[in-house]
Amino acid sequence: MGGVTTDIDQAMDAYFGPDGEEPPEDPEGDAPADAAREPAPRTWAAQDLRSVLDGSYKPPQPSVGRRDDGVGLFYPGRMNSVASESEAGKTWLALVASLQEINNGNHVLYLDFEDDAGGVVGRLLCLGANPADILEYFHYVRPENSPGPVDLVDLAAVVDYGPTLAIVDGVTEGMSLFGLELKDNTDVAKFGRTLLRPLANAGAAVVTLDHVVKSAENRGRYSIGGVHKLNGLNGVMYMLENIRPFGVGVTGKSRIRVAKDRPGQIRKNGLPHSSGMHWYADLVVKSESAEFAEAHLYAPIQRDEADREADEDEKRINGLKRQVLDAVRKAPSALTGKGIEDRVTGKAADIRRAVAGLIDSGQIVAQPGPRNATLHSIPNPSESVPEEPAA
Repeated sequence: MGGVTTDIDQAMDAYFGPDGEEPPEDPEGDAPADAAREPAPRTWAAQDLRSVLDGSYKPPQPSVGRRDDGVGLFYPGRMNSVASESEAGKTWLALVASLQEINNGNHVLYLDFEDDAGGVVGRLLCLGANPADILEYFHYVRPENSPGPVDLVDLAAVVDYGPTLAIVDGVTEGMSLFGLELKDNTDVAKFGRTLLRPLANAGAAVVTLDHVVKSAENRGRYSIGGVHKLNGLNGVMYMLENIRPFGVGVTGKSRIRVAKDRPGQIRKNGLPHSSGMHWYADLVVKSESAEFAEAHLYAPIQRDEADREADEDEKRINGLKRQVLDAVRKAPSALTGKGIEDRVTGKAADIRRAVAGLIDSGQIVAQPGPRNATLHSIPNPSESVPEEPAA
């Protein structure tokens, strides 16, 4: 394993530079690579901090991909990630962002270790991408071997287009292709340094699509494998929580939560959640057919206190309505208002509201009784009776 990764490192250094730079030009082919390449940048000297201290420094902003309200998704020039269980919409999210960049006239690199061109491009077309735009701006790469010098020249040629977004689909498979161990934090860091960082240094928002562990209890904020997958990211990491499955002819939905936000510019546009991961968006894909789908990235909905109180009030009254109906059905004869209150647990005023609502909807009948009492009973079975209150 050590020999394989050493060869890869040397090839990456030769064609991208030791810090992810582009390969030097050598059209004649007679100059040694080491002689033609510029010296490696000196990164161990103290940096000049005046640009940070004079007020001109601007924190990075998530400007690649966006929600429906225009708020950005990914940080350019940084390593970002999307993780979820299988079929929770990772690829749909990546392709929605890809289409947005393509429609803006930007190039996209899609480095795919899992699917094939037909599956990925087919979804882009399904989302409404223009075939001519795909040919010009979408660069699909499907590696099937450990990269050698010629492979990295090919990849560098794609990077020369200056993609704003670089999707790396299938981290587990990609690491195995590089001869790296998924659960080894050192190898995780090496994969990031070898492949992901050079793409980010070229200016792209690098987005890895990754899997989470199967056990929800043990999952936390981590994707499957070494914890360095999270620790090594310098952009944002999203976790997708599937709510409705995706598929042809159905409307799928996944909730997008923020597991990590290194620059700190994402969470302010989300809503807090008890899990500690902010709710940032909802991915909704409405599939009309195998040829057409409509996708949205909806912003989270903020419900104010009045709305929440109204919901709780409605839920409480509906619960009392079910108790009242049950009590009236089981009683051997029609019940007075006091008879209902004796059999139903709750505040008297709320019980009376529930009874009034049931009378208004025709689910119980109120008739005069002896001594000015009102008797409540179930309508005659021959009459049309509305459905019971919803839960």
